[in-house]
Amino acid sequence: MGSNFGQRKQRFWAEKVVILGKFVVATSSSASSSSPPSSFAIWICIACCWIQEKVEEEEGKVLLDWRESKGERAQEEENNGRPKWRLLVIILTTTATVALLLCLLVCYLRMRKLRSKAKKLESKAKNIAAAGDSNSTVPNLQVFSLADIEAATNKFSFENKLGEGGYGPVYKGVLPNGKEIAVKKLSKTSAQGFEEFKTEVMLTAKLQHVNLVRVLGFCIESDEQMLIYEYMPNKSLDYYLFDLIKRDLLDWKKRIDIIDGITQGLLYLQEYSRMIIIHRDLKSSNILLDEEMKPKISDFGMARIFKKDEHEANTDRIVGTYGYIPPEYARKGVYSTKSDVYSFGVLLLQIISGKRTAFYHGLDEYVNLLEYAYELWKEGKGMEFMDPTLDDTTTSCKLIRCMQIALLCVQENAINRPSMLEVSSMLKNETLVVTNPKKPAFSTKRDEGDEKDYKLQALQQEICSVDDLTITELVAR
Repeated sequence: MGSNFGQRKQRFWAEKVVILGKFVVATSSSASSSSPPSSFAIWICIACCWIQEKVEEEEGKVLLDWRESKGERAQEEENNGRPKWRLLVIILTTTATVALLLCLLVCYLRMRKLRSKAKKLESKAKNIAAAGDSNSTVPNLQVFSLADIEAATNKFSFENKLGEGGYGPVYKGVLPNGKEIAVKKLSKTSAQGFEEFKTEVMLTAKLQHVNLVRVLGFCIESDEQMLIYEYMPNKSLDYYLFDLIKRDLLDWKKRIDIIDGITQGLLYLQEYSRMIIIHRDLKSSNILLDEEMKPKISDFGMARIFKKDEHEANTDRIVGTYGYIPPEYARKGVYSTKSDVYSFGVLLLQIISGKRTAFYHGLDEYVNLLEYAYELWKEGKGMEFMDPTLDDTTTSCKLIRCMQIALLCVQENAINRPSMLEVSSMLKNETLVVTNPKKPAFSTKRDEGDEKDYKLQALQQEICSVDDLTITELVAR
């Protein structure tokens, strides 16, 4: 019986080992163990296994519940948030699409505008560039790009600025080949427009003379209009004439050469070119000087062309500079070759005297240059009119003759003025008799009727109408 109990005990242990095999502690897992565990140890082991199983079951339930709860909440959140995300995506997509379409529309319109402007500029450039094509002896003008001019002038720096006139600022530039140029840039506020720009390009391209400034090309780009000239290192005549120190550089010989050069330039414009050219704005600041102080006439923006059989024309647009324009042009808009003769006479008086067209004489007397010169000549005091820096011992006779010729050029009536051909002959041939001049134009010493007419003309000059492109300057030159 004892042996049977032992066998059952062994089977029980073995069965328990099979059922709870991995939870057996402090015992042998082998059924053949020679010393099987006691009953207490077995019950302890069974209890531990049961507790462990219960714990695992509960943990599994809790984990499953947590997972299920989490999944439900996620599903609920997904279901609740899905319409909001869809609405947001629709709004963002629509906004982005509309913005993109607007950007494309703006870009298209801008490109269309730029292309239209480019076509207009190209048309203008071709129109101007053709100025030299009508004459095979005239080389075609070079069309410069804005980038070329900016590079040449250091982006129009202040250091490169030479000055500024009615047309706009003028800059010095250097091309990549080392050639120096002068760039005249049309100011946005200038009354001169494209027609004046075109006129100057066409005329200076076709007119080739040693005493005319040569134009090298032009630039029309990005609302900019520029003329490119040969560079004149000694600036303009007024830079020396009206400066108390620099005028010493102009001795009588240099002044005679300047007078002769201006004469030859005007003679070419009126007599020897294929067309008759009326400059209409001849003044000291438009006479440029090269490295040898030789004069060159510049600024043909206001010039007009006459046929050989034409004698005069008239206009409602009075342009020019007060003090240099003749009375018939200031009052009635009539101009002819005698208009430039008048301006030359004023220039000649300035070169002799070093004075502006109007100046203070004495303490408070404001004097007109023409009237002042005429009164001195009439009284036989012509030498008092001469620039004090000149040597009067060797130039007195020539100076008086030049003064007399100048007074003939500024006569009131155009018919009484000599032609430039006659002026040239009188200046070169001292044996030719020069007639005595009459009272010059714009003299204040007149009868009552003439005085009213003079005041009316002066009032007209004070009205500078931009609409009519009246750019007459009132300042003395």
